[in-house]
Amino acid sequence: MKAIVCTEYGSPDVLTLKEVEKPTPGDKEVLVRIYAASVNAGDWHLLRGKPLLARLSLGLLKPKHNILGFDMAGRVEAVGRDVSQFRAGDEVFADLSASSFGAFAEYTCVPEHLLALKPNNLTFGEAAAVPCAAVTALQALRDEGKISAGEKVLINGASGGVGTFAVQIAKSFGAEVTAVGSTGKLDMLRSLGADHVIDYTKEDFTALAAQEKGTTYDLILAANGYHPILAYKRALNPGGRYVMTGGVNAQMFQALLLGSLVSGKEKKLGAMLAKPSQKDLFILKELIETGKVKPVIEKNYKLSEVPEAIRFVEAGHARGKIVIEVATKV
Repeated sequence: MKAIVCTEYGSPDVLTLKEVEKPTPGDKEVLVRIYAASVNAGDWHLLRGKPLLARLSLGLLKPKHNILGFDMAGRVEAVGRDVSQFRAGDEVFADLSASSFGAFAEYTCVPEHLLALKPNNLTFGEAAAVPCAAVTALQALRDEGKISAGEKVLINGASGGVGTFAVQIAKSFGAEVTAVGSTGKLDMLRSLGADHVIDYTKEDFTALAAQEKGTTYDLILAANGYHPILAYKRALNPGGRYVMTGGVNAQMFQALLLGSLVSGKEKKLGAMLAKPSQKDLFILKELIETGKVKPVIEKNYKLSEVPEAIRFVEAGHARGKIVIEVATKV
């Protein structure tokens, strides 16, 4: 089978398209023919071996997993003898980051508990855009952010992969959503259901919040961009919560290292790392099939073009998700 192989840390230039051995499923695994994958920020972080602490589990001097790729959608080709939820022919999707990655390939073996049947109203490419980003948004809002109906929620970095899902999921909870993005992406954010939009190239929402009668929020999800953690704190209402899921390194480190220190009795600030969840994929499948959530896809690339796709995502200006078309015939 063909796969994009990574044998050393570095830029996308170290990735090569190779013929590798087709995997065989274990007793509790499912062999999936991959039709589509998608690119996440985590792909280029892993490719470059950053943050350095991640190398303790992912390979100190070189990657432990030679085929990257979190998200995939495809069709079950075979199942292990102890698999009970799936059978050959099922159309499935998953986030592979809790196993051994491997979405940038024609086939992969996936533990049964990570898979879910793909939404029946999505193509394989659309389904591949969902798992990592949408589960991150769901867990950040629901579990860490404790979102409630009627709350004022702000999504910073709303036009990216996590952000586009977060806008829609927050609306499904009944929140009043403010989406922060650049000038050319505001109409798209409105189309996703955002009640208010802020153009960060013209206005700073933290500065607006600090003004007399400025708008403050019950929950802020930072999916991208940068503001000092104390600026986020000033933009929160009493009882407000700030959750960081992505952004520049300074924003990440502040949330991880300072979040608990600057949190008070009235405001909670911190970071979260999403965990792949079959149960949450079931929830997202229902939200998608009922029309409450849809993936936003900016570009499609071929499997051989994965290096170019990762460069595009690393630049930080993708609108929604970037999809890899692994198979041309479905």
